[in-house]
Amino acid sequence: MTTTNKEIYDAVIIGAGISGLICGCYLAKAGMKVLIAEQHHKPGGYCTTFKRKGFSFDATAHCFGGYRENGMTRKVFEDLGINKKIKIIRSDPASQVVMADKEVFFWSDVNKTIHSFQAAFPDESNEIENFFYFLIKPNPSSFSRIRSSSFGDLLNDYFKNEKLKSILSAPLLGIGGLPSSQMSAFIGAKLFSEFLIDGGYYPEGGMQTLSDAIADRFRELGGELKLSCLVSKIKVKDNKIRGIIIEKEGFIPSNYVISNCDARQTFLKLIGKTVIPQDFILKIKKMTPSLSDFILYIGTDGNFESSLIPGINLCFFLHYDLERAYLAARKCDIDGFGGFLLHVAHDKSTILAYIPASYKNKSYWDNNKHNFMEFLVKQIEKYAVPNLSKHILYKEAASPHTLHRYTLNYRGASYGWAGTSSQLADPDLRKPSFIQGLYLTGHWATLGVGISGVIYVGYDTAKLIVRKEKIGV
Repeated sequence: MTTTNKEIYDAVIIGAGISGLICGCYLAKAGMKVLIAEQHHKPGGYCTTFKRKGFSFDATAHCFGGYRENGMTRKVFEDLGINKKIKIIRSDPASQVVMADKEVFFWSDVNKTIHSFQAAFPDESNEIENFFYFLIKPNPSSFSRIRSSSFGDLLNDYFKNEKLKSILSAPLLGIGGLPSSQMSAFIGAKLFSEFLIDGGYYPEGGMQTLSDAIADRFRELGGELKLSCLVSKIKVKDNKIRGIIIEKEGFIPSNYVISNCDARQTFLKLIGKTVIPQDFILKIKKMTPSLSDFILYIGTDGNFESSLIPGINLCFFLHYDLERAYLAARKCDIDGFGGFLLHVAHDKSTILAYIPASYKNKSYWDNNKHNFMEFLVKQIEKYAVPNLSKHILYKEAASPHTLHRYTLNYRGASYGWAGTSSQLADPDLRKPSFIQGLYLTGHWATLGVGISGVIYVGYDTAKLIVRKEKIGV
């Protein structure tokens, strides 16, 4: 095993997504020698920004949550001083859900949000208040009680009105890729409390500003970040981590490896089947990744008229049948999906629209990408931004293949593993028992979804390691 770099790191992190960056910051802050290796030319994973024809587009993520007083995102940003590097603004309302004949808003004031739902569904007023306060002020045992339940089960515990249950579930199909009947109640509740009730936060300058600020802080704390640096192998000997192999650089020794990349790639490619127990290989192969997304990027002249509030996240459906919408998304039936999710930039210069979608194959997207783009433009024009076509200066789209190409996430998965109850909090996808010194972080670790979720997992992973090293954060 030849070595081109004799320096031994305490920890190497594969992937500079938000969770890997946060984990790296805490490890470096604790005094560990840390390297982050990222295959892309910029940090951030799904939290990146790109420029085309003078327009800046957030690649996928376009806001975050959990930044309330004592929220997890705020705690971490204050711990690391990230909040001093960026200016964070908040849309109010943050989200709007329109389904057929009903409309509700998510405001920064939770009581105002509750009143919005009560005005639309007066027959369930008491239950609406009880449900929201369960999410924001849960008992210590509340989330353990719903661990094996679906989000649909949780809604059935509170509500009878089927339209209300659909309108509460609709945003989760867009930001979690599952209908309420399949989504874990724990994950659904966390998405609700951390992204919808406490959402709409945005780093001024774009999502890349956030990723760059965390990367800068990592370097300030003594960490080393290598970009355009593809890891080809995780070296394991006698069931213990030895380091990684980087293309063009060779073997880099390390006591710990933390994978912030696709779990299937981590185990089946980077480590290899000869090292992994057969029963674990079978389990990994049977696990279900989340859906991906088809994303439309529109650059505008900013002069369009719309009732939409700039900065808002719109979830729009023509019907209430989310099971039908989910099946349509799996088939890439954009017409059958019957809706779209939309974000208008604060300055109205750009619009991002998307729908959940399956990976399919490259030829499918080569043949259908243009049709998807034009269909979405017509839907947006008809239901959200009248005469949009007259104001479009640039448009492009990303398919699930695009997302895979830039992140190497399996089948372009937008949220790691599908957030079902059966795939929740698997300990072997946090700290595999069969390899000493290996950890996973990010949304493939089966614990956190969304930016606030992966921030928590990155923080917690670092805490596990420094506790083991007895050095503290």
